[in-house]
Amino acid sequence: MSAPTRTPARTPAILPRSFLYTPATRADLFAKAAAGPADAVVLDLEDAVPLPDKETARAAVRDWLAAGHPSAAEQWVRIDAAAIGADLDAAVHPGLSGVFLAKTSVPALEALGAELDRLEPERGVAAGAVAVVGLVEDARALLDLAALARSPRLTTFGIGEVDLLADLRMARSERTTEAVTALRSQVVAHCAAAGLAAPVAPTSTDFRDLAGFAETTRLLQDLGFRSRTAIHPAQVAVINDVLTPAEEAVAAARDVVERFEATGGGVTTDERGRLIDAAVVRGAQETLARADRSREG
Repeated sequence: MSAPTRTPARTPAILPRSFLYTPATRADLFAKAAAGPADAVVLDLEDAVPLPDKETARAAVRDWLAAGHPSAAEQWVRIDAAAIGADLDAAVHPGLSGVFLAKTSVPALEALGAELDRLEPERGVAAGAVAVVGLVEDARALLDLAALARSPRLTTFGIGEVDLLADLRMARSERTTEAVTALRSQVVAHCAAAGLAAPVAPTSTDFRDLAGFAETTRLLQDLGFRSRTAIHPAQVAVINDVLTPAEEAVAAARDVVERFEATGGGVTTDERGRLIDAAVVRGAQETLARADRSREG
């Protein structure tokens, strides 16, 4: 059965700038993570949880989300493609903003969609309210990007880059920089073509090199990513700083939109005399939406 065709949205969702992974085995860290500077906390039921601890971790996630703790940070959960039913049963509550689906595949997305369609009404969650970030972590997902992007439940892609490069037998080095950039660009292109939100950038396991982390975050932003995951709280401030539109960019975007609206959507130019077309306006609108989202965060 083929996946349904997605009609690209006019205004893709604007996701949080920063997602902080927190092991679901560490319930003692949930409140601290939620009270920190991250726009979103991702309680991790996948790689961070050894198999013998899965049930205990699910219980901790269920208890935390069901309690409805007030938090400025969005509450997300990373779930395992091999345990979608059990993980979603623990995760889906009114306080849940979304899930990261590890090891995304077409069958896994279909199963996840069916489970969400069942659980949302049962748990008092609005239909379609749970966002889904599909993590591209193996060669099959990379080859299936177009099919995956057609899933009606998918909000956007993320990249599990360590797993992806391992599956491709690729080393990360100066010699492979262009190849890694090409892989990232494929994900960005498929998101844009399908009308998905901008993808979530991969994190870095080197949480001590914050200067390097800032530089790679700027690079990823230039490539088309608008969010990034973190494995350490120190990375969060870097992500928020880099991915918050500068005041100059916001002012320029506002000027473009105002000029375009003043002409009733007709042909006009910006303050430097450059033509303002629909693509320029869309970019300006995205900048303004990201700035608004950043203030909310």
